[in-house]
Amino acid sequence: MKTKRLCLLALAGLCAHALTAAEPIKLFNGRDLDGWEVFTVETKHENPGVFTVERGMLKVAGGKGAVAYFGGLITKREYSNYKLTFAYKWGGPTYGEHKGRARDSGVLLHCIGPVEPGPWMTSCEFQIIEGGTGDLILINAVQRYKQNIPPVTVKLAAEGRQDGNQFVFQAGAQKLEFVDKGRLNWSGRDPQWKNQTGFRGRQDVESPFGEWTKCEIVTRGDTLAYSVNGRLVNQASGLSVTRGRIFLQTEGAEVFYRDIELTPLD
Repeated sequence: MKTKRLCLLALAGLCAHALTAAEPIKLFNGRDLDGWEVFTVETKHENPGVFTVERGMLKVAGGKGAVAYFGGLITKREYSNYKLTFAYKWGGPTYGEHKGRARDSGVLLHCIGPVEPGPWMTSCEFQIIEGGTGDLILINAVQRYKQNIPPVTVKLAAEGRQDGNQFVFQAGAQKLEFVDKGRLNWSGRDPQWKNQTGFRGRQDVESPFGEWTKCEIVTRGDTLAYSVNGRLVNQASGLSVTRGRIFLQTEGAEVFYRDIELTPLD
């Protein structure tokens, strides 16, 4: 009887561990693009060097010559309730209409609807841009591109303040609501931000150019929380869409990613 009781206790301990300590999933294996698909406006579902693997890193080309690539690398699976962690660093070039502008990329979350015509999907964006990493952008691609599918509404709420014609995340401030579009800047975004290559704000927590910036996104139920280099920079609740695919943008700038891991929180 004692042995049976010990076995039951051990089994209960294993079950409790399974519920509280899910193993991280490597979304990027460091060798190839297994588990992902590609779409850009310029190359459609082909991948002529837009996304490649170099020394265990994911390289996002951003463009080629006078052409900027707009689109992304998209997970084949959908996810909800997770912690997503990754690191990125900027490459050098910017391309096409983004030549000379702030280096730009981003991670789209809870992506739903069709990929085409692109470049983006209906989603919530974790913005990655010089001076603005951690901004939150709400995208309703179904409405924006007038797609011939049933309409969908995407919305969220957040605490923040208005600064001119922009909104900035601030815990404890007034409640803001966004429906189908809108941008909530990260808490320390420089009000003098300029869209130029190499811009760096006075309070930026993004690492200096050429160094890795560590990012964390926690999505639990209808909430989102964004952290950059260990600092909470943005937060939202009341999301109307809480599950979908994950989308790494190419947006006219060379950028590298590594250590892309998803830890389930169910």
